[in-house]
Formats: sequence, structure tokens, C-alpha cells
Amino acid sequence: MSHLMNTSFQNKAAIITGAGQGIGYEIAFQLAKRGTFVLLNDISEELAGKAQEKIRAAYPGKCYALAGDASAYAFIQEMVHCCLTQFGRLDFAIANAGITLGGNFFNFPPDQLDKMLQLNLAGSFFLAQAAANHMREAGQGGRIIVMSSVVGISAYPQLTGYAITKAGLRMMARGLVPELSPYGITINSVAPGATLTERTLEHENYQTEWEQVNPNRKVSTTLDIAEGVLFLLSDQAKHINGQNITIDGGWTGLSPNPESFKSI
Repeated sequence: MSHLMNTSFQNKAAIITGAGQGIGYEIAFQLAKRGTFVLLNDISEELAGKAQEKIRAAYPGKCYALAGDASAYAFIQEMVHCCLTQFGRLDFAIANAGITLGGNFFNFPPDQLDKMLQLNLAGSFFLAQAAANHMREAGQGGRIIVMSSVVGISAYPQLTGYAITKAGLRMMARGLVPELSPYGITINSVAPGATLTERTLEHENYQTEWEQVNPNRKVSTTLDIAEGVLFLLSDQAKHINGQNITIDGGWTGLSPNPESFKSI
């Protein structure tokens, strides 16, 4: 990114949930690299601690980890309070924490749907609320990003419950525009496609299969997604509001499924 874009991030402060690894970690790392103070959250204390160590080693003083459940209302308030205590400000909120649970619609269990609704939707909603309340009081505007998915755009086998939550996040971003815009706060959603992360690489042949069906014959890296998020957080994107940015190499244009899903 250009030096001009770096000025969007110097001495700002961000909260990023679900950032112990994968896309969330990459966003945190890239923000710290550009001079942003980062409150990094993960439900795993071990992952949060290791992520903090790595970012601090590269960019001392730029990261503080807070482990906890990003779906819990009280903990969300704690994250905002902690960010203000540690860094004295809050400019960016990235609701990245989420859970993916799949299964046959005809016997999908209520507790699994509840978990996704609570973390993916409610957790994102109340982080946006808590962050926006502070941004409104501070009077300096801000940026909020919620993490959707291509699964919330195109049908995908046995992931309808998850898809509902991710489609809801796109509408959340659009629906909050009238309430947040008067305070200089923008809110957008990002919908990643197949992405190489620690979690996805646990699936055998993940990269090979997605390379075969993606129109550009590539699978997203976490940096691909992070760079899209950072653009939306930057001053260059100040007039982009209530939109969804899909980062998928063109997959949603055709939506072909990998070989292993064709028998489902």
C-alpha cells in the first residue's frame, strides 16, 4: 500500500475479534505494520497470546491481546473499555469472529444454529453498537467492518444456517447507514471466498480443489482479504458506505462447487 494510505492508520486504534489466527490475525498484523494500535481478541487465550507475541515482536507496543467470547454482550463492552484504557481511542472495529457449522437441513440441531446466530450476528451487531456509541461521543467518526462470506451470496451445500448469518451481516452494514452516517461513521461488509488459513488447510485437498473451480485458478490468501479490509478502513474509502466487497477471485460469478461437494 502507498505511503498516502499509511497516513490513514498512523496512531489510530482498532478492535479485531477472532484474530488469533487466519484472516483476523492478518488484518491485525497489517494494521500494526501501518502504525495502528490493535486490540486483538480471540476466544482462545493461547492463540491470542501467541498472536500478541508475534505482532509485538515485529511492532513493539502496537498490540494488546484480550481473550474472551466475542458473542457475550458484557465482554464486548469490556473490549471497548480495554481499547480506550490501553490506547486512549477507538477508530476501527472489525467484527471478524465467527463460527461455521454445517449439516443436513432436515435434522439440523437448534443449539448449533443458536451458536452461529449469537456469535456471527449478535456478536457483530453489539460490537458495532458499542464501538459506534464511543465514536459518536468522541465526535471524530470511525470505520466499522463486519465479515460476511460468499456463502451468504451463493447457495452452498449444507451451510444454509451459516449462510443466513452471513447474509444478515451484509444487510446489517446497509441497514445501519442512516443511523451511523450523521456521525461520520462508515460501515461496510467484506465477503471472503475460499481462503487459505490454518483452519481450511485442515481439509484434505482444499487448495487443489478450490484452484480447480475458481475462475482465476487461485485461492485467496489472508493478505488478499486483509488488503480489502484495510482499503475500506482507509481515508481513500471515506465515501464507501453500506456496501459489501466480495473478495473471491470471481467465484460468485459462477459459483461452482469443488469435486468433493458434488455428491452431496
